[in-house]
This record gives sequence, C-alpha cells and structure tokens, in this order.
Amino acid sequence: MSFASTGSSPLAAYGWDEALENDFTPHRAAGLTPARVIAVDRGLCDVVTEDGPLRAGTGPIASSDPMAAPCTGDWAALRPGDQPVLAALLPRRTAIVRSTVSRDSHGQVLAANVDTVAITVSLAAKLDLGRVERLLALAWESGARPVVVLTKADHVPGTADAEAEVAAAAPGVDVVACSATTGDGVDVVAAVLSGTVVLVGPSGAGKSTLGNALLGAETLATGAVRDQDGKGRHTTVRRELLPLPGGGVLIDTPGLRGVGLWDAADGLQQTFAEIEELAAHCRFGDCAHRAEPGCAVLAAIEDGTLQRRRLDSYHKLLRENAWAASRTDARLRAERQNQWKAITKWQRQMYKARGRDR
Repeated sequence: MSFASTGSSPLAAYGWDEALENDFTPHRAAGLTPARVIAVDRGLCDVVTEDGPLRAGTGPIASSDPMAAPCTGDWAALRPGDQPVLAALLPRRTAIVRSTVSRDSHGQVLAANVDTVAITVSLAAKLDLGRVERLLALAWESGARPVVVLTKADHVPGTADAEAEVAAAAPGVDVVACSATTGDGVDVVAAVLSGTVVLVGPSGAGKSTLGNALLGAETLATGAVRDQDGKGRHTTVRRELLPLPGGGVLIDTPGLRGVGLWDAADGLQQTFAEIEELAAHCRFGDCAHRAEPGCAVLAAIEDGTLQRRRLDSYHKLLRENAWAASRTDARLRAERQNQWKAITKWQRQMYKARGRDR
C-alpha cells in the first residue's frame, strides 16, 4: 500500500506526506515499508506502520554516536518479517539536539522531524528567563517553530505581566498561558500548535498534564511538585509519540534538568534577534559589546531599549556554544589523526609484506 496509490496512507495521521513517499521510493523497491519511531528502549523501538504498531529491532542502524542513533519522531525503512528490524533512517527534516548529559563532544537528538516545540514554563515557580532563552535557542536551531506555553495559570491572579516579560525574552514567538487543570486557555494552546509537537521543559513544569489536556485523556503519567521550589520528579521516563485528536502528533519528553547547547549559533541569532540587529550598527564589525566606543548594543542599554539581562544572557550562551564547538573540533581532529595513523600503519605492514614476498 502506498500514499500515491491510495491517495492517503494510514501513516498520514502521523505526518506521512507525498514528499516522504517520493523519498521512500527506493526503499519500497527493496521490499521495505515506512514506519515512524514512537519510542526507543534498549536496542528495540516501538514503531507505527501502515499496518499498525509493532516492536522492531535497531541492529542494522545501531550506532555509538548519539546523533546517528534512532530516536522518537524518526521516519525509518522497516524490513518486515517474524523479527521486524529498522534497515535505514530517512533524512531528518528537523532535529532537536543538545549536548550529551556527560558534556562530551557529541550531540544528542531529543526528537526528530518536529514541527512545533512547545516550551513549557510553570507560573507556579519563579520565572527563569535564562532557561527560556536557552530552550528557545535549542528550538530555533532545530528548524522547528518554538512556542512558549505558560502553564499552571490557575496558581496566579493574572498572567498578563508574565506573558509580557516572557515575550520580551522571546521575540517573534507566540506566548500563551493556560491551566491544564481547569481547562482555561487549553484551546488557545491547541490552536498555536501544529504538526508534530514536542513538549520540553524542566520537571514540574506541567508538560504531562498539558499533554493529557491536549490528548483528551489521562494517557501520560503525572506527579506531584514540591511546594518549596516548584520542582517535580521525572514521571515521564522516555520520549513517546502519540496522535492528537485534532490532528498532528505529540511527543512528551522527560524533564530536562540541564540543557547544554550544541552547535546552536543560528538558534542564538534568532533568540537574540534584536541584539543581532543592533550589532549591525556598531562602529566596529568585531564589536564584543562590552566597552567598545560606538557600540550600538551598549547604547541601547543606556537609553533603556535593551535590558542588560538580555545582553548578559547572550554573552553567557555564546561562550557556552563556543566551548562546545571547540570540544567538537578537537574530537574531529583526533578522529582524523587516528584514521591517518591506522592508514599509515596498514601501509607499513603492506610494504613489509611485499618486501618479504620478494
């Protein structure tokens, strides 16, 4: 069964479209079938196919590189049979990537082929704009569209001030508030989300509660939050993809205690778009916006059109991203050196063998 021949694939509800069908042509010719990865767990994964859900192995495409390993949201070519297995991953349209928890030189894909990143921020906890900006950089860099959702609106008398404060830290991004508990504003949130939606944010931000409200059922596990700091336990233990009743699919993610940037230069430019625009008017092209004469960014801080906090956050995230890039460059250089050493060693052994043959 194909998208082209039927006019609509059962996978259409999960995001399958004609462009994907065209890209899949050589895989169909090889006897493979399309599948979308719902969840990954210890070398196995749950997938949905044209014939329904099943469990598949990942052996042929397993990789020690976190960037190359299959993840929730991936489209894959499945080899059917008594023991189904993923034979290949389709190129990712978008990917949410952070540095690995160990902060080594590799990136880790949190979700693939995402259209909308819903950054959840709890109004029941102290507002952390730096965290919002960090997640926005991650979202913009992925190629998806970010939206900031202020949850637990029933915990505060009004949301206008918080919405304005977050909007100032999220230029060009929709900021909406809701209470998943009472249902207020959930319809507004649903209206700004489209396609494959991923919920990201710290534990206790209300991701799973919001997810249940959007799904219309108590599908996702939820947990209590500590009163003293607004933090919760990781009730979501793995990333999982679920169809939304109004169309599209939802990916819930475990709470992110820390989100390290990984190759997010473009995402930072979009997150701090007003600073980038001001920087174009600085006297010096390499202005660092610290104490240089003729700095348009510092002038904007002086006249009150730009907050000092925004510039400090910008500098902090730029430093972190540069450090991550340097680690990656060092790893790639070491890998190239190891490859050349292996080639040189093989050549020496070959020449010695040839000499003995003579």
